[in-house]
Amino acid sequence: MYASLTNIIRCAFLNKIIDIGENAIVPDDFTEKEMQTGMWWRHLVAGGIAGAVSRTATAPLDRIKIFLQVHGSKNSNYGVVNGLQYMIKEGGVKSLWRGNFINVLKIAPESALKFMAYEQFKSLFKGDRNEITLVERLLSGSLAGATAQTIIYPMEVLKTRLALRKTGQFDGIVDCAKKVYKSEGAQVFYRGYVPNMLGIIPYAGIDLAIYETLRNIYTKRTGGADPGIFALLACGTCSSTCGQLASYPLALVRTRLQAQREGHDTMSGMFKKIIKQDGPLGLYRGLTPNFLKVLPAVSISYVVYEKTRTALGVNMS
Repeated sequence: MYASLTNIIRCAFLNKIIDIGENAIVPDDFTEKEMQTGMWWRHLVAGGIAGAVSRTATAPLDRIKIFLQVHGSKNSNYGVVNGLQYMIKEGGVKSLWRGNFINVLKIAPESALKFMAYEQFKSLFKGDRNEITLVERLLSGSLAGATAQTIIYPMEVLKTRLALRKTGQFDGIVDCAKKVYKSEGAQVFYRGYVPNMLGIIPYAGIDLAIYETLRNIYTKRTGGADPGIFALLACGTCSSTCGQLASYPLALVRTRLQAQREGHDTMSGMFKKIIKQDGPLGLYRGLTPNFLKVLPAVSISYVVYEKTRTALGVNMS
């Protein structure tokens, strides 16, 4: 059981197979044997199912994060608790899952697009060599993430609009898309695209670089010993936290731009507006629920991923 958990955690933080509700920038990196035997698609399916369950379980925290990113300010005094209370009062307990369906729905196309693009970019960098460097892997992952995000970005905008909607405002995803398009035009579906793309590099770079650095330090200090569960969890949590802290202001500005109906603000204008109203700390509105969901999301993902990959006959050894 210990070895099994260690392998799962290693897959989670090295290959980004397990989904915790955020955009995994670096796609799954499968061995040649896994590619030849067709085991790769089982990893993707197991990861997709784990991600769907995890996102659904932590959807209320995701919705309060979006709510605080858009409506939180010094004047509103919204926090995690009173924000949740407001949402329940406005739409009932079920409203805490608004936007979750499309958040789950976009897992499959995004994973498939990232996987295909990642393989192509890796081939370009690799050339005649057998392996690619860490930097080349980072670039391949970032480019693949950008490619996938460009294609599925309209779903990101709809997710934000559905998460923020009032009771009775939209009758599902299609109705939301129609009404938003009719009132704001096609350009609305790429509102906030620039800060979203700019956030990929710092998140992916810092997350991967810090994880590899911490793991190497651990290995050297233990005389080459293989990191155990707690060491992997500590390295992964620290690297992911640092990556999110670096890219969070861009994520917040992206969400604000996605939510605005007139579309007058630019990325730089939104940054200035937030800092003027709330100061630099205003760029981190909603960070608390974002971090609160990490532990339950990771725990749920591990359990569901292990059960699913076992049912699909995936060998982790």
